[in-house]
Amino acid sequence: MRPFEFFRKEDIAKTILQKNDKAKFIAGGTNLVDLMKKNIEQPNYVIDVNSILSSRIEVDKNKLRIGAMSKNSSVAQNLDVLRDYSLISKAILAGASPQIRNMASCAGNILQRTRCPYFYDITTPCNKRQPGSGCSAIEGENRMNAVIGYSEDCVAVHPSDFCISLAALDARIITRNSKNKKEEIEFKNFHRLPGNTPNIDTHLPQNSIIDSIEIPKNPFGKNNAYVKLRDRSSYAFALVSVASALDLEDGKIKDSRLASGGVAHKPWRWYEAENFLKGKLPTRENFSAAADLAIKDLKPLSNNGFKKEMLHGAIITALQNSLNP
Repeated sequence: MRPFEFFRKEDIAKTILQKNDKAKFIAGGTNLVDLMKKNIEQPNYVIDVNSILSSRIEVDKNKLRIGAMSKNSSVAQNLDVLRDYSLISKAILAGASPQIRNMASCAGNILQRTRCPYFYDITTPCNKRQPGSGCSAIEGENRMNAVIGYSEDCVAVHPSDFCISLAALDARIITRNSKNKKEEIEFKNFHRLPGNTPNIDTHLPQNSIIDSIEIPKNPFGKNNAYVKLRDRSSYAFALVSVASALDLEDGKIKDSRLASGGVAHKPWRWYEAENFLKGKLPTRENFSAAADLAIKDLKPLSNNGFKKEMLHGAIITALQNSLNP
């Protein structure tokens, strides 16, 4: 790791203005420090933002608000979250380890970078790390990589479990710029597909920082589930994950939510499958038909065709688990 200068700032506007290619923000540090150790990130300055952003978790009649510096573990254990937004807790607890969850900030989790092995191996070409160098995973070891939404420039997947629950629950990202003005971005539009600029992960505006995450009040607090399939049960990233939630009325599905990780460059919503389930009975037959709709457009790479069947089964399991949370 190359030498750097470390700063703590108190003024959020001035801090944001000092963020550039030579300076990086640090919150929990669970991703940035890894990137610095691997020489993927080589900042001259590291700016601690813990003191300028909120770690409060607040609930009112309209929404859940999670401050940017809230620790993953604090959110997962919050009584209001467990009561009314339990899908978020389930997703967080499926990720990382207790030690990392105790350190990782929620804003940092959203902004974490891919765990594609070629991104972390600086001896190999990677368009996300070095634009224009090529994508080693397309013809290489791509077992963990995308099956939908990718491009010829990048097949990496987004690593967060927390983000899958946020996608399912129509969260909003609240940003703040150097003039202290706040802006709201729908979560579904926050992360980018790779296209020909896979090095740019999000639509976070220039000279801005995440201030908080808001999740609207919704009817999915009870009947929900998070299924994560991985190589080992502890501290491993998803091969495939599914967040599911059902709003049941008079024995039928009034509304539903389905989102996945491990399949694309961003958290992926299965809108067609959701629409199919509306008004249907919550039966395995209908859950299987919804899964059929989700997997029909998948385009597996050379080494990850198994994800198609795996995703199909995970969707059925998640929906069934949502009936008996």
